[in-house]
Amino acid sequence: MLDALRRHYLFMYNLLQFLGFSWTFSLLTANLILHGQGALYDAFSSCAAVLYGCQMLAVLEVINAAVGLVKTPVFPAMIQVMGRNVVLFVVFGSLPEMQERSVVFWVFYLWSISEVFRLAFPVLSLDAKFVMLIWLRHALLYPLTTLTEAVAVLQSLPLFDQTRLFSVPLPETVGFSVSFSFSLRLYLLLMFVGFFINIRHLVSPTGRSFRLKPHTD
Repeated sequence: MLDALRRHYLFMYNLLQFLGFSWTFSLLTANLILHGQGALYDAFSSCAAVLYGCQMLAVLEVINAAVGLVKTPVFPAMIQVMGRNVVLFVVFGSLPEMQERSVVFWVFYLWSISEVFRLAFPVLSLDAKFVMLIWLRHALLYPLTTLTEAVAVLQSLPLFDQTRLFSVPLPETVGFSVSFSFSLRLYLLLMFVGFFINIRHLVSPTGRSFRLKPHTD
């Protein structure tokens, strides 16, 4: 009984995420075909609402791992979810100047492709022997996604310095304040540390097993 409830819950979770990211991928692709280069600059306005929902729901990835509903190690799941949420809600969501940049399109596009590939296995009951899809996600999409997220953070640093958004003012006797861009520079370092941790997890036997069958065992 409990196992059946767990499987139904995980299927519904995967299905909702699959639909959200599939819609995002389809819309971005259609806009790119219909509007060409112009589609690169309005990805945020067209897709942000759906991705906000997907990424808020993605917090369950960490909870599912923490309570043992899936075999994912908690730390790699937390790295990915928190990293994406920083980029989406902080870098893009809080800076209107970032929202019309082409890097938003590429971040959203790579996220959606990666998640459609990952979620296709449990939702569509695909055989885990689709080696090319697995290789494409791990060897190509994941590094490209990390790179585009890093570019987005780098582009936001001057804007956070100019606006002083989220910066922490210190007493005048100290003579300086803590800029939020400094925190983002530390985040960039942690991003690449997390990248190598996740890569190490992916090439481990347990990592391969989990990635082939996400959220079904």
